[in-house]
Amino acid sequence: MREAGRRACGRAGVILAALLPASPPVRLSAQVAGDIASLPGSTRSAGMAGAGVALVGDAGSVFANPAAIASVRHLALEGSYEEYPAGTTLSSAAAAVGFGPFAYGIGAHVLRPASEAGRPSDVLALSAIVFRFGMIAVGTSVKYVREGLAVPEVEAWSTDAGMAIALFDIFALGASVENIGGDLSAGAHLPRRTRFGFTMNFADPQGSGRLLTTVEGQWPEGRPSVIVAGAEGGMVTHGGIGLIARIGISGRTSSLDIAPLALGAGITLGRLRLDYAYRSSSMPSGAMHPIGARWTR
Repeated sequence: MREAGRRACGRAGVILAALLPASPPVRLSAQVAGDIASLPGSTRSAGMAGAGVALVGDAGSVFANPAAIASVRHLALEGSYEEYPAGTTLSSAAAAVGFGPFAYGIGAHVLRPASEAGRPSDVLALSAIVFRFGMIAVGTSVKYVREGLAVPEVEAWSTDAGMAIALFDIFALGASVENIGGDLSAGAHLPRRTRFGFTMNFADPQGSGRLLTTVEGQWPEGRPSVIVAGAEGGMVTHGGIGLIARIGISGRTSSLDIAPLALGAGITLGRLRLDYAYRSSSMPSGAMHPIGARWTR
């Protein structure tokens, strides 16, 4: 049983390293932790190489920037799922509700090992509150992280802080600081990450064409800074049915042969969006293939 657990921990470390746009190999020890807190917040974000601090209006944006949910008018729901050959699965879910100048959001990531591993899952759960005045929004979230795949198991509480400025549907600016505080048990530390970026719409989102670009800088504690850029474009009919294509590139990749290029696609069915992302890797875990769904009202 112990041997199976060690094998599963190794596979999970490989998976986490494959998902991160610019990180070194994951070391499953009490001294290096918090990688589940660095995963892309949504399949849409994964299709743009992990950019997300300025993707306002999606429930999954709460993972990258709590203030990004400020433009949710009523309700937004999001979920994603990915399964790996070793039997490990990654599930994510988020919800956001808007009421007057306030917005409230919740979200969770669960990295579940194969059943024979005999170890608990990695879990991230957060709750966010946002206040909007005019075009400016500020928000904060309380986050709980448990890394059951680490040896030994570690857990921590931390907070995120974010700001967003949305100029109608044309331009959005976002900034966030993740993992404020966040000392894990067993002497580990949840690394802080600062993000700053913007999103530009070159086509009216209310029309039939879609063309959006996003660029952000990321400054993770103890790791090199990175610039991530992404774009999505497509056509949507007046009935709300259409196809969207995405592409993203990270200015720096890890030493584990993670491709700097990410691709994605989406189907729009009125208020429902179905998303898919792809990023290749030469590691044993293979390429990443998350699928997700978003719904807004």
